[in-house]
Amino acid sequence: MSSFFIKKKGNPVVTGKSDKSAGTKRKTDGLAGKGRSNKLNKRLNEEISSESESEIEPVENRKRKDNVEDEIEETPQEKKLRLAKLYLDQLREEEEKRAEEESFESDLIAGRLQEDVLEQKGKLQRLIAKDLLPPDASEVRLFRGHKLSVTCLVITPDEKHIFSASKDCSIIKWEVESGKKVHKIAGGRKGTEDRHTGHTAHILCMAISSDGKYLATGDRNKLIMIWEAETCKHLYKFTGHRDAVSGLAFRRGTHDLYSASHDRSVKVWNVDENAYVETMFGHQDVITGLDCLSRERCVTTGGRDRTVRVWKIVEESQLVFHGHQGSIDCIQLINEEHMVTGGDDGCVSIWSVGKKKPLATAKAAHGCHGDPGLEQPCWVSSVAALHNSDTMASGSHNSMVQVWKCGQGFRDLEPLFTVPVTGFVNSLKFSSSGKFLVAGVGQEHRLGRWWRLKEAKNGLYIIPLKRKTNSNQETGQLPDAENERTNE
Repeated sequence: MSSFFIKKKGNPVVTGKSDKSAGTKRKTDGLAGKGRSNKLNKRLNEEISSESESEIEPVENRKRKDNVEDEIEETPQEKKLRLAKLYLDQLREEEEKRAEEESFESDLIAGRLQEDVLEQKGKLQRLIAKDLLPPDASEVRLFRGHKLSVTCLVITPDEKHIFSASKDCSIIKWEVESGKKVHKIAGGRKGTEDRHTGHTAHILCMAISSDGKYLATGDRNKLIMIWEAETCKHLYKFTGHRDAVSGLAFRRGTHDLYSASHDRSVKVWNVDENAYVETMFGHQDVITGLDCLSRERCVTTGGRDRTVRVWKIVEESQLVFHGHQGSIDCIQLINEEHMVTGGDDGCVSIWSVGKKKPLATAKAAHGCHGDPGLEQPCWVSSVAALHNSDTMASGSHNSMVQVWKCGQGFRDLEPLFTVPVTGFVNSLKFSSSGKFLVAGVGQEHRLGRWWRLKEAKNGLYIIPLKRKTNSNQETGQLPDAENERTNE
């Protein structure tokens, strides 16, 4: 027992050590407190940074969360209602778009129909001339292949080929883009008519049907020959005229052929049936030119009788017009109601079917020639018109082709620019798109040998017609409907 109590009393020595350990405990507690405060600060910092990140969180994520919440909160009935509204809105948009497209199409159709009506009435006049630019001399191409003067030419409806004929009795089919000869129908000598397929006398005129199927040619030997334009195969030979055939034209949209002759008559033929239809008389001198469009009528010039005549085929009647002071040698229709003529009096005149006198005349259109004091106006040997527009051209032997602008209502003629071409311009044709003009040139006049220009080259001149736009750029496209004028 005593030993037990003695041990207990010996404890003070040990308590000194315990004081030290308590001190160490306090120190560790102090360190732990600091650790806790650091951890608390870190946690607070983390909470603050997480709040700042949530504030910078993209709006899209918030919207997604809101949508998710809305979807979660949306009932089936509300969802059906929302989808039905979306479907109705979509239907409404589609109907509005369809209505806009239909109105646009109807406007296009209405514009086209209005244009067709105006064209049929002869009141359509597209304003093209103001945008035309004179071509550079280097841009004009020359196709050579005929031995003698080119007398006539036609452009195919697709504008890919040109047919030309000459006093050498030959016919050449040209490719516009390359200038190469696609086919040549050689001329024969006089007296070989029985064994030669082709012409044996000067070819004076030619025409091509509006669908490009048939080509017709007429010569001084009173013959009209019909060819297949694609292959240049000879099909028919029409006889009936008693003198040189000087004018040919197909009625647009048909295979009805009109022919004019130095025998002063106009004949009608049906090429599909290889048949003669009828003959009309009226001119007092040789007929030098003929043209027609889609109406069942044609127009002719009567040479020295100084008249222009409109032949109404169905009524078997004619209208007579006077105005030139000399022989009228060429004619072309501008539209169904207006035409342009040229003669050896040097005048280019515009006519209306409703008036007996010219609406406008350009005197000495190509200047004068001859010795001083004996000057005479240069003969106008060819005219051309870009259909349903205000653009025309004329040719002579004064080494140039003159391009004209026709005023409002076809009441005046204004020269635009000239294109240098040496020789007699015996034929002129605009392409239907108005992208180019073709001139058939020779050393001699189409209808005779009054004099010869030795420096001239027999051939075709391809004259590009460039157009300016608002941005001063050049283009070859047709004008839109805004540049159209109607003539009351």
